[in-house]
Amino acid sequence: MSPSKILPESSTTLELFPHIHDDPATLPHSLDPFTITTSTGFLPYLTSPTTLPDVFKPLMSLLGRLPVVKYDGTPGLLATYELGPAVLKELPDLTNEVDKLVTADGSLDLYTIMAVFRDYSFLASSYLLEPCWKNWCENPDGGYGLGRDVLPKSVAGPLYRAGQILDIPPFMSYAASYALFNYTLDDPAKGLVYSNLRLVRAFERGLDPRSSEAGFILTHIDMVKDTPGLITGVLQVIDTLQQGGSRSTVNDGFREILASMEKIEAGMEDMWANSKPSDYLSFRVFIFGITSQSMFPNGVIYDGVEGNNPLHFRGESGANDSIIPLLDHLLEIPMPKTPLTEILHEFRAYRPLPHREFLAHIRTKAEELGVRDFAVQDTETTILFLRTLNHVRSFRWRHWLFAREYIIRRTPHPTATGGSPIVTWLPNQLSAVMEMMITIYEAVLSPRKAQGTDGYGGACQKLVEPMMEMVRDQKEKLAKEVEKWCKERGV
Repeated sequence: MSPSKILPESSTTLELFPHIHDDPATLPHSLDPFTITTSTGFLPYLTSPTTLPDVFKPLMSLLGRLPVVKYDGTPGLLATYELGPAVLKELPDLTNEVDKLVTADGSLDLYTIMAVFRDYSFLASSYLLEPCWKNWCENPDGGYGLGRDVLPKSVAGPLYRAGQILDIPPFMSYAASYALFNYTLDDPAKGLVYSNLRLVRAFERGLDPRSSEAGFILTHIDMVKDTPGLITGVLQVIDTLQQGGSRSTVNDGFREILASMEKIEAGMEDMWANSKPSDYLSFRVFIFGITSQSMFPNGVIYDGVEGNNPLHFRGESGANDSIIPLLDHLLEIPMPKTPLTEILHEFRAYRPLPHREFLAHIRTKAEELGVRDFAVQDTETTILFLRTLNHVRSFRWRHWLFAREYIIRRTPHPTATGGSPIVTWLPNQLSAVMEMMITIYEAVLSPRKAQGTDGYGGACQKLVEPMMEMVRDQKEKLAKEVEKWCKERGV
């Protein structure tokens, strides 16, 4: 995979991202479908296709029969562990067809190629992890066993080529495969309301929108649909600072971010109702990666790819979403220099190229313009900044609760789907934002409170003090929980 292009520090957002304010309906299919606009946020600019060109009919046939429970409610290939033989028997090598997917002007059709990538990645994960699914079904307490360690050329070739074109690793990912490019609308006229969302592909029972698998994925889409305001607010902060605009305009940008995060976190909280914790381990089998997983001790050979040397990829993970990394960069949250943070950096490669470029731009600009330093010079901005940090904290805290209740309490498997240590990885980032909140409060607001200066008092104090008390309590509680789980698991 080639590195992202270097973005000139002096360039404006519009120069680097010329489509950021465009009407998504006017964007050509030659653009990466994750091209960011202030209308669609981090969702693709167009709902993903549900079918592929006719040449890919053998792939479509396998995918239609793949789920444990098919769309018509009958058992599919994974229910009887017959997917592997069917792939070897039925699927021709269509690698050369990927480059033939072009628009009317001869440009590569990245919209369709992304759908091809999604579908081959679903097939690849199903093929590699089918033995683990069988082991888990027949003896849930016995672990996952070993997955298949060779991906057939008929799957490996097209998946690898599509990944090359799109500049993403050739393995199932959160945005390009599992979630954000894997939904359609039951009634296009009703738009992006949760009850109108449907999955295109699923492993277990997800073609039924009432299932926990569907609920797990669709909840993420429901959250990301509210990112346009987040993008708009972040751009207002960055662009105003770059142009020497007013503090009040920057503050309004933070208010836009806060309003968007309220909606996003409300959607996130619906996960408990949309996807039962007791169901998660079942479909989770299929979203594990290759890196740091007991199922693939020697990696996986992609037949005909990279000299048949074993490859290692991180699995699908909600940590690959771009919402919180965007705020990490804007707010200049310092992460500890640990192996756990290195995993956080590795996850960046699994985001779509437009997401990576936009996040890198915001990271560079926030550092160049000194967003944090600007914020703490004024009490009102400091409080808005601190409240934004608090959303990062509450988002990560809820993510920790999900990990604890859906996974840690239910399985001894030591790693998350992306290959990170299940007990310690999320607390690494959560602790970092808590530390930053405490530091800003103690260094900036607490002295102003003591001196009775700069407008800190009354309503401001009533807003901040309970928030900081909760942060301190939560920090202590998190440390105790992590210590408890580490001790129980011998970590």
